[in-house]
Amino acid sequence: MTQEFTYAEVGATKTLDLPDGYSHLRVRTLVGEGPVAMRNAADALMEFWMHRAIPVRIEASARRVAPGVSVVVGLGVGPLRLRAPCRVVWVEDGEKRVGWAYGTLPGHPEEGEEAFVVHMDDTGDVWLTVTAFSRPGGRLARAGGPLVPFMQRAYARRCGAVLRRLARPR
Repeated sequence: MTQEFTYAEVGATKTLDLPDGYSHLRVRTLVGEGPVAMRNAADALMEFWMHRAIPVRIEASARRVAPGVSVVVGLGVGPLRLRAPCRVVWVEDGEKRVGWAYGTLPGHPEEGEEAFVVHMDDTGDVWLTVTAFSRPGGRLARAGGPLVPFMQRAYARRCGAVLRRLARPR
């Protein structure tokens, strides 16, 4: 049985029409230049390499991102380990734009969606943009209060730093 998302606005990160009633996040990071950097960044994003190199624990129901793939993001160790179940909502896989988003499922401390998009602009610069909307979905997130947006922004910046390394020509 497929679990339902914990929020109604499924897919809103694709249109960038982020809903009211949530905290919004948008972090853009230059990760490289040229077609080789674009392809390396795209592969790292689409096969979860970026997430695993952050490092977070990723349990995915497929090797490569696709709509409907289940993903559990794990942070921490032992009794402090956090498990955040999600499902991929949308995927885009073009020559100059690649990305996907996952939405929260029951058991995730937040409610909302997070998207990771790599694109190459007209000058050949390759960018990662992390876009999200979220609100507390449980006691843990509510207890984190104002620290949660700070941690989300730090996570998005870390994604950019890691992807910059992974996008380098080999």
